[in-house]
Amino acid sequence: MQSKQVNKKVYNDKTENNAERAPRPEKQTSIFVKRKRSFTLVFLGIIALFAVSALITEYNVITGFESIPKAVVWMAKQFIPDAKAWSRLSSILKKLAETALVSVAVTVCAAICAFFLSLFGTKTTKAHPLVARIVRIIAAFFRNVPDVVWAMLLLFSFGQNILTGFFALFFATFGMLTRAFIETIDEVSASCVEALYATGATSLQTVFNGVIPSSMPEIVSWVLYMIETNIRSSTLIGMLTATGIGYLFDLYYKRMDYGSASLVVIAIVILVIAIEIISNRIRKVIM
Repeated sequence: MQSKQVNKKVYNDKTENNAERAPRPEKQTSIFVKRKRSFTLVFLGIIALFAVSALITEYNVITGFESIPKAVVWMAKQFIPDAKAWSRLSSILKKLAETALVSVAVTVCAAICAFFLSLFGTKTTKAHPLVARIVRIIAAFFRNVPDVVWAMLLLFSFGQNILTGFFALFFATFGMLTRAFIETIDEVSASCVEALYATGATSLQTVFNGVIPSSMPEIVSWVLYMIETNIRSSTLIGMLTATGIGYLFDLYYKRMDYGSASLVVIAIVILVIAIEIISNRIRKVIM
């Protein structure tokens, strides 16, 4: 009988504690009102920013929406490959292959350099804090400067050639992958690394026997993602450097050869979709 009373008292105490910990309805209502007010202010701020931007740039929203049907009709009439465009298919495919191979080469070279640099910027490999900080600053600098800006800067030194496009994509990819590899290596199991250090393994042995096997699937996934991104970016870079598939599109469009320009666009879309399908299959195998 006494044990039942004790159990009942413990149950009542737990119930009272849970009731005290549970948020009160008034508090829940207050939080909901604050969130709603914050969302409303953010939404109104975005609308105000759009209105000011449209006023400064003299953009007419109504005219913009009215021009959409006309643009669709124009594309349906003009952006259709004709016989002359199909006769240029071989040259288009040649430039498309050049663009794809340059993108792959850039990504692989940048991935190798980024991986070795990221080993000095991660806590997992017990790099010196000052060195790790410098590596992260370098990665942030290269990552935050867009590849188009790199291309414009390099045009002054190398001119319009494939080397300019290569370095422009390389610098941006290098910064992005360095940051991504640092975060990936930081997520490696600390117990695995500590176990290797406890057995007397050197830093180099720890990297090749612990860090690389654990982080390799994520690293390969990032490399595949950057290949897809660089193929898209290389089209725009080619317009600036007069190389690759971007140069052909710019050439045909400026000559008002819209049929050939549309065939270039279709080829780029098919290539991007094919690369994405291949990348997804590779990810399923390694993950």
